[in-house]
Amino acid sequence: MSRSLNKVMLIGNLGADPEVRSTASGTRVATLSVATSRSWTNQAGERQEKTEWHRVVLWNNRARQLADVAEKYLKKGDRVYIEGRVEYRTWEDRDGNTRYTTEVNAREMLMLTPRGGGEVSDAPVSAAAAKPAVADGPSESYNDFPEALDEEDDDLPF
Repeated sequence: MSRSLNKVMLIGNLGADPEVRSTASGTRVATLSVATSRSWTNQAGERQEKTEWHRVVLWNNRARQLADVAEKYLKKGDRVYIEGRVEYRTWEDRDGNTRYTTEVNAREMLMLTPRGGGEVSDAPVSAAAAKPAVADGPSESYNDFPEALDEEDDDLPF
């Protein structure tokens, strides 16, 4: 049997407050606009930067209430980790035109922006529990591996 993988992992900042709505069946869904940026030095030695915008969809379901957590805790500028899959959708608008969209259907969301103005915690807040993550063993965070967030690859030939 042939296997495949459709997995996306993003770390970025919200470009706006979450947009939350309910479907006709009452299921709540939140839409996020997440910006990721990368920078590099071109051949002339000039610093370059490019920002990509990602549409992320968070659903409430039996296992997780991601839309509710986003509505309650997230705001423009917050840093988040998103894990999910890429989906492509098409639909017809009111004028009969075919429209297309690409979005990330999130399965996990971690809030990386510290809350409360106190000391910065190493443990990101998990959207699944809406409280600081608790581990039985040693915990790791992005602060322990700063190189994981560094996309700078100046030695690439292109």
